[in-house]
Amino acid sequence: MFGTYKEEDVTVLLKDITGMVKPQTTEEREREIQNGRHYCEMLPIEYEPTDAYVKTYEDALQRYSSLTAKAVGAVSQKVWQEKGNRLVLVSLARAGTPVGILMKRYIWKKYKFNVPHYTISIIRGKGIDKNAMDYIASRHEPEGIQFVDGWTGKGAIQRELTRALKDYPLIDDSLAVLSDPAHVAKYYGTHDDFLIASSCLNSTVSGLMSRTFYRKDIIGSKDYHGAVFYKELLDKDVTYDFINAVQDKFDFEDDIEPGNGIIEESAVDEVKKIAKEFEIDDINLVKPSIGEATRVLLRRMPWKVLVKSKNDEEHLGHLYQLAKEKNVEVVEYPLKHYRACGLIKTMADT
Repeated sequence: MFGTYKEEDVTVLLKDITGMVKPQTTEEREREIQNGRHYCEMLPIEYEPTDAYVKTYEDALQRYSSLTAKAVGAVSQKVWQEKGNRLVLVSLARAGTPVGILMKRYIWKKYKFNVPHYTISIIRGKGIDKNAMDYIASRHEPEGIQFVDGWTGKGAIQRELTRALKDYPLIDDSLAVLSDPAHVAKYYGTHDDFLIASSCLNSTVSGLMSRTFYRKDIIGSKDYHGAVFYKELLDKDVTYDFINAVQDKFDFEDDIEPGNGIIEESAVDEVKKIAKEFEIDDINLVKPSIGEATRVLLRRMPWKVLVKSKNDEEHLGHLYQLAKEKNVEVVEYPLKHYRACGLIKTMADT
């Protein structure tokens, strides 16, 4: 166990690789990614938020904690109705981890059941951490396992999960998320592309852990995928400020809509249309949803951010602030499923 998560909240199935990997600048990483190197083989230099940006995060947390809590309640009720006391939460590090903790706490308060909760790594193009999966599968009924993430963008992680779980035919490959604008998650809090405040920051709202890492010279055949613990940021850690702010707004009324989500291709079609319109050959350089657009500004090299409305300070104030700091153009665009979409710069053009 490492990071600042509490043991009673989550079992972290990741290898501590602190000090083993030299972080790289955003530009260095972007060039290597676009030249074919996998993003999981590198780690970024952590973005240190400015005072102005911290203020927009705190404002977002205050404004959206109630909506986030409502989404936690809705998705937790749906999952509980389906799996009951067989339930085991497996959150996908790192964005899924605080969501899994919130779901675990909600289920305890509403149903008085202490759900086991693990966090493990899944990496687009590489798959799920099989050592972590084997550990969980050896200890729990496969039918009760439920994967958790924060939100959906294009649905790439859902597709990765479905591919990876062909090796585990008894385990449900569905995702439970708070925000599902892509309409690909079976269990969701809402289809609205709303701001989950934890998406605004990196490690400081995620137990001071890096994104997950996999490279064979550091991760052995029996190791879990890796992550770095940023101990030097202890005085800036707001992980439990976020969790507690949302938990304080929990509502335990049974008011969820019946049924589960359905897969709709129209969200992916919208992304393909954006790629075509902006002459982007690689669809992976189009990052739809508030959460993904935020990530792009925090750790990639964007050249433009599309927003449904330039006057949506309520939902997008933190994006405007980040774009201003990084000198990235914000353009109004008639988005249908999303409120924002980040476009990553093709490094060959720079």
